[in-house]
Amino acid sequence: MIQPLLIKGGRIIDPSQGIDHSGNILIKDGTIAWLLRDEGQETCLPEHCLVLDAHRLVVCPGFIDLHCHLREPGFEEKETIATGTEAAARGGFTTVCCMPNTNPPIDNKAVVDYVKDKARKRGIIRVLPIGCISKGRRGEELAEMGELAQAGVVAYSDDSDPVRDSRLMRHALEYSRNFGLPIIDHCEDTTLTEDGVMNEGWVATRLGLRGMPTIAEEIMVARDIALAELTKGRLHIAHVSTRGSVELIRRAKEKGVAITAEVTPHHLTLTEERVMGNEAAPQPLSLLSYDTNAKVKPPLRTRREIEALILGLKEGVIDAIATDHAPHTEVDKRCEFGLAAFGISGLETALGALMGLVHSGELDLPLLISKLTIEPARIIGKEIGTLRMGAPGDVTIFDPEAEWVVDPKAFASKGKNTPLAGRILKGRVMATVCGGKIVFQDKHLRLEKSHDIKERVRE
Repeated sequence: MIQPLLIKGGRIIDPSQGIDHSGNILIKDGTIAWLLRDEGQETCLPEHCLVLDAHRLVVCPGFIDLHCHLREPGFEEKETIATGTEAAARGGFTTVCCMPNTNPPIDNKAVVDYVKDKARKRGIIRVLPIGCISKGRRGEELAEMGELAQAGVVAYSDDSDPVRDSRLMRHALEYSRNFGLPIIDHCEDTTLTEDGVMNEGWVATRLGLRGMPTIAEEIMVARDIALAELTKGRLHIAHVSTRGSVELIRRAKEKGVAITAEVTPHHLTLTEERVMGNEAAPQPLSLLSYDTNAKVKPPLRTRREIEALILGLKEGVIDAIATDHAPHTEVDKRCEFGLAAFGISGLETALGALMGLVHSGELDLPLLISKLTIEPARIIGKEIGTLRMGAPGDVTIFDPEAEWVVDPKAFASKGKNTPLAGRILKGRVMATVCGGKIVFQDKHLRLEKSHDIKERVRE
């Protein structure tokens, strides 16, 4: 049985209700029992209630990640559902949607059931599987979409493999309408990115690396939009990274196309120069380094692209922020740049990295929280991402002013592959509550019992 939990005195921000004020929240029987602006409710608390002091902290709905890789089954050396959900909890996430590029892929009910069972036994937060679009993610034949929907997937995607066959993509959008689930596409024209390892531009030229042009993403975004308009299917564009993609999505929304989109923390905060190891102090040619931890697909772009992505968030063109958490082993990354795996381990650094945009004045805090909570919840059609009475007791508590140094060795994730190692971030998760249960608590955060508080009040 889960003990009742009072979170008191925090700055409560819930974009789903337009709330931004100080107050208290009581979670009872795993759901939100009440949310009050006033303090002084401690004397009427349930018996055996835990009390968490959130003064000077932000209290918001639990974060939802639409796009992460838990690697299980098949790649447990990179991550497991146990380690991935622990990393997510440390990052403030109470729900993660796991991508199907596992071994075997999540293209049938048996694998969905395996993931759900493993998450129930070993996970500490909510895990929602995403099913494959095509069998084996080979892009040749549609997966059994009805079977996957009945098994409980929340979307369909071939993830790191784009759906190259336009006819297959059309059929996927048509059939998915029967189940009310979105098609998530990794938009990349691989004929333009073949052998590419980073953004096409001056940095790639300087490093002597083959580039990946922005147009490779935009061509596929345009194709998918045209097919979504034709079929009336629900389309979600994964990890948008270019100014042109933002403009295409904006125009599609204006025309009424059923399209949503996400952007990652690393595409919002890092440029292609990070591949050289230090954006702030580029090295002379003789001292150039190649940071494989900054190798990601789509690649890190330019400051101009970042500005367009931020504007897209502000204008509602981009609906959500998703981590695209892609953990890898040390062997995957400690090799020459061309052979290194694509991907960044991002669950535990997401909030700290994104808070840099808030502190710089580029994003408002309530907007950031909206993109991490209620808006991704709407995309997958789940009644989460809110602090409404009766909603699941999923809460994230963070200190927006706390500074900390990124130490990959301290990650809960098996993936230590982050380009942020050694950086000072400002904004740290202090506690994560999932279904009324505290699944992560910073050692500096006070947790008391209602009995002790009542004794002090009587004194």
